[in-house]
Amino acid sequence: MTRPDLPGPVVRARGRLDYAVALDAMRRFTDARSADTPDEYWLVEHPRIFTLGQAGRTEHLLAPGDIPVVRSDRGGQVTYHGPGQLVVYLLLDLRRAGLNVRTLVCGIESALVGLLGDYNVEGSLREGAPGVYVDEAKVASLGRRVLFICKRCARALRLGNLLGCR
Repeated sequence: MTRPDLPGPVVRARGRLDYAVALDAMRRFTDARSADTPDEYWLVEHPRIFTLGQAGRTEHLLAPGDIPVVRSDRGGQVTYHGPGQLVVYLLLDLRRAGLNVRTLVCGIESALVGLLGDYNVEGSLREGAPGVYVDEAKVASLGRRVLFICKRCARALRLGNLLGCR
């Protein structure tokens, strides 16, 4: 149920944060929140890192070079994070917002396609392939992790790819 007595989400520009530091901060936020804690959106940029999701295997990394590789508790396979890439972490209480994971994911993906359209870039969704695409390039990925009734959701919009797409 939506709580009209609570303010809207708090947006925090966290700057460049190490992946492990950001993950620990999200866990601490989630553990400490109460029914009255406002939702938060964290805007972050990570130093270069590959994360391996639960389905990820090291052989999926073709040439990581000197880029660190860490295991992640999210779904999916391999995700690259690095400078020039905006990551938005949504720390939401889904039950309070009246959302389920599917509704949230579809809403975020549709909003990103609309945002691209505002910049005269044609984005699209693909059946059976999560994310947002421009031509053949995936420009936005969604990794998600649900903890109890609270949601940590990472949306990585690869800004460098967008700048050169049209």
